[in-house]
Amino acid sequence: MRPTPQPKVVMVRPAAVESVRRGHPWVWSHGILSTPVTLASGDEVVLASNDGGWIGRGIFEAGSPIAVRVWSTDSERPLDADHVREKLRDAFERRQSIGSERTTAFRLLHGEGDRMPGIVIDRYGDVAVLRFDGVGADAAAARMKDALVEELMRVHLRHIVVRYSEKGSRPTFDAWVGNVPEAPVVVREHGVPFAVDLRHGQKTGAFLDQRENRRRVAAISRGKTLLNLFSYTGGFSLHAAAAGATQVTSVDIAPNAHATAQASFRAAGIDARGHEFVTADVFAFLSRAKETGRTWDIVVSDPPSFAPNKKSVARALAAYRGLHRAASQVLAAGGTLCAASCSSHVDAEMFLTTLDDAALAPRRLAVCELHGPPADHPTLAGWPEGRYLKLAILR
Repeated sequence: MRPTPQPKVVMVRPAAVESVRRGHPWVWSHGILSTPVTLASGDEVVLASNDGGWIGRGIFEAGSPIAVRVWSTDSERPLDADHVREKLRDAFERRQSIGSERTTAFRLLHGEGDRMPGIVIDRYGDVAVLRFDGVGADAAAARMKDALVEELMRVHLRHIVVRYSEKGSRPTFDAWVGNVPEAPVVVREHGVPFAVDLRHGQKTGAFLDQRENRRRVAAISRGKTLLNLFSYTGGFSLHAAAAGATQVTSVDIAPNAHATAQASFRAAGIDARGHEFVTADVFAFLSRAKETGRTWDIVVSDPPSFAPNKKSVARALAAYRGLHRAASQVLAAGGTLCAASCSSHVDAEMFLTTLDDAALAPRRLAVCELHGPPADHPTLAGWPEGRYLKLAILR
């Protein structure tokens, strides 16, 4: 790790001071009072209140709504190699009970939740995939590369790659150690094998935050039919089929996602021909299913984020209501509706309003369970934005 220049002081408003002290890992741009003229994205900064007191250290990003990602409230300690190694070892220690021969894909580092904001590391067997949130985190990680690689090699990884994803363009990669596997990597989740296309999949390759929720759905699937909406690479479908679901219908607009799902079925020794993979718009599919009287014992709805920002929340809630009503109309009598949201701007209470009696009329369902992300996706008590994932199970 190359030496870090002397950090520069960023003055923040009183509200931002209180937020940092409560554990929020971001200082918004409107919380900044002043910055040095020479400040650039990726620079390490000391945060200071308007009375001159230091309150923490973080990484600056120019032009971003999140101006500083806070790494520590120990303002005297630099964000050096020893600091990075300590944070990584703490994160790996938290996950000792997760990784095993039965579960070989999980999150090693969850950015803000592990107090290394802006840096995510997912493990797929012996491959680590890193993703940086913004140019500031990217520049900081470049300085930290040696320490990151050293600690990752300690947990028996053969390939360490960085994935860069720009909206609307194909991802690019930088191999720090080894290479980027060309073929899908087969890993396990609670003993169930599944294929991950690291080159073309979403995020780092797969959505690992639904791991425990897929297990929950599997536990109620034996002898049942299941409809998986926005199925992507078929995680819920695979676990349900492996648990003994009699028939699974997976619906997604992307045909390539079905190809990966079917590869996972083959890896798990499940005959995909006994199940249905439908390339269609979900809302159109549900409309046709209602018209023809089709129903399923379990309906899983796990759409992409409907609320990318606060301005879109009202529109997102309307979309969730429409989706959930349509899903409830193809749910068999006595069936189970599993509704998920990954929108951080829609909290749990807001989300449940899209599943109330008015939203699902004439169906009357009760919320039996409400779940969030698994333990390898920790959040902070003072960071509500981190509680993005919700799964409500209704019967």
